[in-house]
Amino acid sequence: MSTTPPLKDLIVCPNCDAIYHVAEPKFGERAVCQRCHTVLIAPRRRAGAQIIAVALAVFILVLAAAVTPFLSIEAGGARNSVSVLDAALIFSGGPLVLVSLGTVAMILFIPLLRVLLVIYVLFPVVADRPPAKHAAWAFSLSEALRPWSMAEIFAIGCAVALIKVADLAQIAFGPAFWMFCVLTVLVVVQDSFLCRWSVWKSLETAK
Repeated sequence: MSTTPPLKDLIVCPNCDAIYHVAEPKFGERAVCQRCHTVLIAPRRRAGAQIIAVALAVFILVLAAAVTPFLSIEAGGARNSVSVLDAALIFSGGPLVLVSLGTVAMILFIPLLRVLLVIYVLFPVVADRPPAKHAAWAFSLSEALRPWSMAEIFAIGCAVALIKVADLAQIAFGPAFWMFCVLTVLVVVQDSFLCRWSVWKSLETAK
């Protein structure tokens, strides 16, 4: 008679739903889904401190990029500079106000909230302290918001759009644009460092 293994001994691939018995790899090694090759477990030494450092950098960059000039346009002798907030709030009146609010949320508020949640969850773990109150809920919320955090997508989309209008006006990228470029790299670095299975294991072990 076969018995079902405990849920804590199983791991499900987030992409293809394949189920595996947990076999924790050594530091620097990875457990990969055999069906779709998604990385399931990738523990790293001092990864928590590295993720917190990257999260703080992302937090500072998003705040700075929100208020510094994103680009300047010169045409017909007239010149104008605009920040990310200025561009997002152009439609702040009338029925398009929801578009402005959604844009600001996805390129500013949600990325800021995600990094704050990550720091809130990981700081006690790195400091060898008990998990913060509602840490599991906070980490779950951070993961749920990940598809809606689009600061880096905004930067790439703007770059593509501006290339197409470069013949109509003289365009110069401001400091905020380059901050978003750095932000794009940091988001990739943070995701590569973050082993979600290890975070959940730390929270469960502490209980």
